[in-house]
Parts: sequence; structure tokens; C-alpha cells
Amino acid sequence: MNTPEKNRKWMRKTLKYAGIALCAIVVIVGSYAGYLVYKANHAITQMAGDDPKPSSSPSPAASGADGGQQPDADYVSDSSLIKKPITFLLAGIDRREGSGGTLNTDVLMLGSLNPQTKSASLISLPRDLQLKPEDLSSHKANYYYAYFYNKDKDTAMENTKQFYSDLFDFPIDYMITINFDGLRKLVDAVGGVDVDVDMDMRYVDNADGTNIDLKKGYQHLDGAKALDFVRYRKSNRGTEQSSDIARNTRQQQVLAELTNKLATFQGMLQWGKVLDLLGKNVQTDIPESILRDYIYNVKEMKPSTLNVLPLESRWESPYIIVKEDDLEKALDALRAEAGIKEPSDLKLADVVGLDPSPDPR
Repeated sequence: MNTPEKNRKWMRKTLKYAGIALCAIVVIVGSYAGYLVYKANHAITQMAGDDPKPSSSPSPAASGADGGQQPDADYVSDSSLIKKPITFLLAGIDRREGSGGTLNTDVLMLGSLNPQTKSASLISLPRDLQLKPEDLSSHKANYYYAYFYNKDKDTAMENTKQFYSDLFDFPIDYMITINFDGLRKLVDAVGGVDVDVDMDMRYVDNADGTNIDLKKGYQHLDGAKALDFVRYRKSNRGTEQSSDIARNTRQQQVLAELTNKLATFQGMLQWGKVLDLLGKNVQTDIPESILRDYIYNVKEMKPSTLNVLPLESRWESPYIIVKEDDLEKALDALRAEAGIKEPSDLKLADVVGLDPSPDPR
């Protein structure tokens, strides 16, 4: 028979065990949160460029094992900085095993982001677009990053960014490069992606091990097949070729699916591995202190609307030629997004392979 004294003892024991379990949960959650903070800081240090001015020496409690500064409870972002429009050059670099280390940019995008209007605009430059710079020989657009990298890898980003800034009279604040093999690993880290494959895709290149074999329809793709999906351009096995506009849509589809996966609980459990992958496969010249502000204020920086600006193009071997009107309008839209004045004397036909605009009558 239970007496009041036995009931009190049972209640005290139950509360004791519940308290121990609660403390254990708090310790585990706190340790995991601290682990993610460390991983995030380490990834930022790996990805970012050097700060223009050295910051004051952090205290031991605010430093990671690798010497990087750890954000803590006293971390305060620069609210004025994260409200300013920024322009950027995004490049997808082919560093896959077996690719021969070409470093060609299979994806090349010019963009503007305006945190105040919560909007961003992008131009995807065809990799085979003919460029005719004044001081360098004419080549496809995917050539120039590799050219600057092979001259001096430490200045490759700055020189590539300056090259495109001068070419289009469009000041570029920062450059970001993404290793394609990192995209494959990131997709695998979140368990794959579900996408709607828009067409049959078949392409084989024994030189770099490429073997694209996808069927049209909604399906689950692992990292390797997702990379095939976003890279597909042409076929040598009887399927249709893809347009650059279709490739842009596929890239957006995979990125949107990745974002959705990372927002789930299962995705949160993968953040440690994901942060490692970002640190190893994304590089930028955004200074570390500024990148930290951007990342820790991602909700304020993330655009609610993304305007992808299409460029009608055609193949004129060995180059892609785009319509002059399309490129002019797209560059004007980027400048308007970032609050940049339109150039008065830029003649795009002098520096890019174009189908000229019709003469006004």
C-alpha cells in the first residue's frame, strides 16, 4: 500500500531523474550548437578573403583551435553594411577528378543584390560566349579565369573580377567560385534532390569520365546525377541539345531543392558536414569580417525575388553569339538594382560577339 511518505520519495526520485535527463539534453544541444558555431566560423575563414585591415587580437575564449576568430555573445553585425547593394561575379569551376584540372568556368553569372528591396538580378553568361577584350586575345568566356589563375593563383579572383568589370563597364564588388565536385558532395550530404528532368540527356566524354544518362521526368538524383543535370549542354548520343536558358532553370531548381532540404530537421543534422564542404569548395574575395556579417544576417540578405535576365543566343562555331538588345537590357537591369549609373560610351559590339540591334527607323 502506498503511503504519503512513499509517494513523496517516488516523486523526488522521478524529479531527480527528470532533472538529470533535462540537464543531459541541455548539455548535448549546447555542445552541438557550439560545434556548429565552430564549424561555421572555420568555414567562413576558409572561404573568405583577407580583411583589408587587421582586426584586434581576439581573446583566447573567442578563438578557435585554428586561430580564427569565433563569434560570441558580444558579436555585433554592421547593420549599415548589410543594407548596401552589392554586385558579384559567380563562377562554377570544374575541378573534378579526371577533368584534367582545366579550371574552366562552366557556370558564369553576373549579379546584383539589393537587401533593401529584397531583390536580386542575375545574368548567366554562356560559357562559349565570344569575348573580345582590348588587351587580350579573343576567347570564349570560360577561358579567362583559368588564364589568370595559371598566371598567378593568388591574384586570379581580383584579375578576373577586374577583367569583367572593365569589359562591361560594370563595377563588381566581389567574386565567388564554387567547385563543381563540391556541389556533388553537398547533394549527397543532404540525401539527394528531387527534380523534374526536362528532357532526355545523353552525353559521353571518355577524356574526363563524363557519362550523362538521364531520362525525362520527375525523379530523385544523387550528387553525381544532379551535377550531370545542371551541366548538360549537348549530346553525342542522339538526345537533343540544351539551351542556356534551360540550364539556368535547372541550376535554380537544384539550388532551391538544396535550400529546402537544409531547412528540414534532417538537414540540420547534416550542417556539420555541409559547413565542411562549403569551406573546402567555395572561395570568395569577400573579406572575412564582411562575409561573417552577410552569413549571420542571411535572413536580411536573402532576396525574396530573383530576376534571371535571359539572353537569346545562337551558335556560330566556335562561339555563342547573343543579341545586343538582350545584353544591353540585362546589364542596365543589374546597374539599376545596384544603383550604378549607366555608362555613356560603352560599345558592347567592340568587346562581345553580338547580333546587332536593328537600326531604328
